[in-house]
Amino acid sequence: MGGLAPAHFLCLNASAGRRKGAARPQASSTTHVALQQTIDDTVRSLGYELVELERSAGGLLRVTIDWPWAAGQAERGVSVDDCERVTRQLQYVLEVEGADYQRLEVSSPGIDRPLRHAQDFERFAGELVDLVLKAPIGAAAAGQVAANRKKFRGTLQRGEGEGWRIVWRDEPAIKPGVRVSKKREAAPEQALDFALDELASARLASVVDFKGRKPRGDSVEAKQE
Repeated sequence: MGGLAPAHFLCLNASAGRRKGAARPQASSTTHVALQQTIDDTVRSLGYELVELERSAGGLLRVTIDWPWAAGQAERGVSVDDCERVTRQLQYVLEVEGADYQRLEVSSPGIDRPLRHAQDFERFAGELVDLVLKAPIGAAAAGQVAANRKKFRGTLQRGEGEGWRIVWRDEPAIKPGVRVSKKREAAPEQALDFALDELASARLASVVDFKGRKPRGDSVEAKQE
């Protein structure tokens, strides 16, 4: 079963997109696809995996990295030094490419890590996940859930062949202050088989533990401002 190691937080202050004393590059016509490829190539050349790239208002580039995973290998958490290393290399590469951005943030995956590739699903089989289908479940609901439902939270399991399965229970919401009897019968377990190309998005469920145990996957981050 996969997991993400807790770590620390770092804020690295530096000039974004240029070195001190260097002229700011003019905005290029680099597309998002080309920019993602450049960042992916740079991250991989340093031995890491690009998990996610986000561009937001104000010229922010948010890059999420992780160590490549292989079955049977121990989990390896991303450290502050890893984020610093990638930040500095990306700063140089993006300057050479003339990328138009204002700030760069490099971080490890948090508790809501996206699942994008088949290997991600292999890594996190058995974990609680949030899935969104591209299209409503429709006839597959078989009267058990709403036919227009697209969002599911449950345990990720291997399905048949190359397929996957999510297993869940639709427990009724508990009102604040209402005691629940231990004898209450649990909601029936339900399951949905799906293929990866049927998903609009998939992430680890961001469940916070309030019992004093630190949740796995605390994000490490390095920022340029």
